Amino acid sequence: MMNVIYILFSYLIGAISFGIVMSHLFSLPDPRTIGSKNPGATNVLRTGKKLAALLTLLGDALKGTLTVGLAQYFELSPLMVALVAIATLLGHIFPIYYGFKGGKGVATAAGILFMFSWVMGFTVLAIWFGVFMIWRYSSLAAIIAGSLSPVIGFFYEIDFYQLIASSIIALILILRHIDNLKRLINGTESSFKDKK
Repeated sequence: MMNVIYILFSYLIGAISFGIVMSHLFSLPDPRTIGSKNPGATNVLRTGKKLAALLTLLGDALKGTLTVGLAQYFELSPLMVALVAIATLLGHIFPIYYGFKGGKGVATAAGILFMFSWVMGFTVLAIWFGVFMIWRYSSLAAIIAGSLSPVIGFFYEIDFYQLIASSIIALILILRHIDNLKRLINGTESSFKDKK
C-alpha cells in the first residue's frame, strides 16, 4: 500500500508545472497559449524572460531529482525506484492539475537520469548541449540525447530496472517530440539560430 501511495505522490509532484507557475509569478503569458504551446522552459524562454525560463528548467528537473532521490534515500526496491521515475515523468506530461496537458518531459527526465547516475546525467546533458550548440534546435538535442540515454546507462552499468526505466523514458521523449521531428524533416522547426 505504501508503494502505491509513493507512486501517486511522485505523480502529483511531477504534475506541478513550473512553466505555468513561473509565468504567473512573472506576469508572463500562459506558455500554453504562445509559441509551441508547451509549458516547458524553452517556450517560457520565448517570452524573453530568461530568469523565468531558468527557474522553470530547474523546477522541472528537481521534480525528478526529488522523487527518485527520496525513493533511494528510503531504500525502496530498485523496481520501485524505476516506477517512481516513470510516474514522475508521466505526471509532468499528463498533469491532473492542468487537464492532463503538460510538457514534453525533457527537464524532468534529466533530473531523473542524474539520480540514476550523476555521470550518466552529465553525459546526457553534455550531448544535449553539444547538439544544441551545433544545430540550435532544442527539440533535436532532446531527441538525440534522450535516445542515447539507455545506451549511456548501459555503458555506466546502471541497474537493470533503471536501464528499463531509461529505455521507457527515451521512448516517451521521442513520442512527445514526433511533431518536432516532422518539422525538423520539413525544415519548419523553430530554432535559436537567429536569437540573441
